[in-house]
Amino acid sequence: MLHTSDIAEPRAAAPKRSGLPRLTTASAPLTHAVQATNERGETELVHIPAERALTVYVDKRELVTLMTLGAQPELLVLGYLRNQRLVADARDIESVTVDWDVGAAAVRTRRGIERIEERTASRVVTTGCGQGSVFGALMDDVASISLPPACITQGELYGLVNAIRLKESTYKSAGSVHGCALFSGSELLVFVEDVGRHNAIDTIAGWMWMQPDTVQGGDKVFYTTGRLTSEMVIKSAQMGVPIVVSRSGMTQMGHAVAEQLGLCAIGRATNRRFVCYAGAARLVFQPELAGEPNPLRA
Repeated sequence: MLHTSDIAEPRAAAPKRSGLPRLTTASAPLTHAVQATNERGETELVHIPAERALTVYVDKRELVTLMTLGAQPELLVLGYLRNQRLVADARDIESVTVDWDVGAAAVRTRRGIERIEERTASRVVTTGCGQGSVFGALMDDVASISLPPACITQGELYGLVNAIRLKESTYKSAGSVHGCALFSGSELLVFVEDVGRHNAIDTIAGWMWMQPDTVQGGDKVFYTTGRLTSEMVIKSAQMGVPIVVSRSGMTQMGHAVAEQLGLCAIGRATNRRFVCYAGAARLVFQPELAGEPNPLRA
């Protein structure tokens, strides 16, 4: 099982043998200690999530500023470029260099990004926190996405929900962050937290890009603590992940996109409860595992 704190060290050797980009390892503290006053009027030291601006430059052209915890900024930048459909392959990128002294990420591509001005001109406001906009062309690409066949059993679903419950996290110590994870069955492969769920899923997309020979999306399950909006569904699909799980709910547009793609969308997943909003054919139901019905549930 691999967590974001584990994935920085092996990066240097990979590009030499596979042509993957060179990445710095510019992680930053995830929490910050402040004085606060509790309900008894007592002053105490509490930890809150760190938040910092990271301005992304592609071939010296300013692209976007992301607000992030900064745990894995290089992977965040890679995943952002991937999920915005600006770069088709990790090998098209020569390097990503992050410098927290100036709050910047410098991306150097091998051949530039074709029509970058045109492709980054159209922006739409998103429902995400920690990231202000996405490029409008994402919706235009939905029809071209084809998801692989994959299923999840109800037992595997319960296993991954329990794995998240047991995971030590910034949310448990400081709150105010979103978490995303990638699973194979109920096995946790990578877990990422950030100030916005879009940043967290982009970081996972970048992580997947850096190990193309070992991690593919087809048999994977994506988990998020945030709601399943259209952007989150599209990004999961772009990663080739056909099953998404959230402890929150789902929006109308997110549902419409999931139905169009044949993506399995499961929400309100806590303990033994869940709602499968779309793609129920991908879920192998085992109702005997659910326990007795709750008479107080509406």
